[in-house]
Amino acid sequence: MYELCKKLFPINRSLTGNGNRETLRLLKEIIPNITVKEVPSGTKCFDWVVPKEWNCNAAYLIDPEGKTICNYQNHNLHLVGYSIPINREISFEELNNHLYSLPELPDAIPYVTSYYEENWGFCISHTERLKLKKGMYKVVIDSELSDGSLTYGELLIKGNSKEEIFLSTYICHPSMGNNEISGPVLTSFLAKHINLLSNKRYSYRIIFIPETIGSIYYLSQNLTTMKERVVAGYNITCVGDNNNYSYLPSRYGETLSDKVAKHLIKYSKHNFIKYSYLDRASDERQYCAPGVDLPVCSIMRTKYAEYPEYHTSLDNLNFISEDGLNGALEVYKELIEILEKNYYYKVVILAEPKMSDRGLKHTISTKSSMVESKHLMNVLTYCDGSNDLIDIANILNVPVSAIYKEVEVLYKNDLVTRNSERYSL
Repeated sequence: MYELCKKLFPINRSLTGNGNRETLRLLKEIIPNITVKEVPSGTKCFDWVVPKEWNCNAAYLIDPEGKTICNYQNHNLHLVGYSIPINREISFEELNNHLYSLPELPDAIPYVTSYYEENWGFCISHTERLKLKKGMYKVVIDSELSDGSLTYGELLIKGNSKEEIFLSTYICHPSMGNNEISGPVLTSFLAKHINLLSNKRYSYRIIFIPETIGSIYYLSQNLTTMKERVVAGYNITCVGDNNNYSYLPSRYGETLSDKVAKHLIKYSKHNFIKYSYLDRASDERQYCAPGVDLPVCSIMRTKYAEYPEYHTSLDNLNFISEDGLNGALEVYKELIEILEKNYYYKVVILAEPKMSDRGLKHTISTKSSMVESKHLMNVLTYCDGSNDLIDIANILNVPVSAIYKEVEVLYKNDLVTRNSERYSL
């Protein structure tokens, strides 16, 4: 995964443009069945309109001594996103109104955009900004804003059911590690894992979109189907660093997605920081908005806006790691496994079944056989149709993985039936 991150890192992504297409081209090398779609500029989606396509060839400043600074070719964060084209000389005083730096992080280049209002600007480390001298500066921005399209990727993996698990990640930030490329890279490898699963219970809807406008457009086209089919979903971002894990719930924190996440957190060997939906700032804003109300939450490593390097050049390839990515991938694989196996179970025999007739209880009782038998019977005891697998595990105070074998034994021996929904009692 880290090698793919290195390929994606230098690309200038934004809401639209060739950088997004190149990103999806590289992701297709991992999962070839991604469908790339283009949405024309000016397309109305709910309260929004798809903006003009933005591409940039070059951007830089030439200081009064003839030195080139803030060169976009050296680091694409130097240019404010969606900057309009410009080629002229201006005074330092005028330029200063278009410069952005972070005094609290003097060596970092900040990430700044002006998506929906025509403007321009350059981002610079505060250390370098303090060195700038008064005089005339040449400003060159070779960019283009034109009627084009917004580009996104979609992957639909069919399972045995039309019910869907929804996974969303974004491809709209330029060279940042945790807050950008970790999401699509992990999602690609997770999709590859899902593709290889045999006898999938659920279908999977996976999208790679520009944040906010991408999710709003996608919902405008697919909301009716998604409300009918999506039973759980996750917004995947900030999954590359090697620090703590984070959980951000859906609006009320009561969906199946939240239930699975909270159970995993309870029995995880990792340290988790639990946030409120009031701390939201990514596409969960759209998926959990009133009237949309999709069952979407997030499991992250260090949450966006909660680390100093966020939205700066310090969120780089050194901030993420192969270990960080692999750890988050294993967490998401476990989430998928729980969802795939999480049925409601109901015993079909009144009173206690004669387990020995089914080879499920030793005819000679020993201390170890009694413990093993009791665990199986404890699982069976709560298979009353009102509990799904997570409920049973929570009642027994064990991770759900500790009872996978037991429910499968009960099911194969026709002692219980299973259902996707709670049984009528």
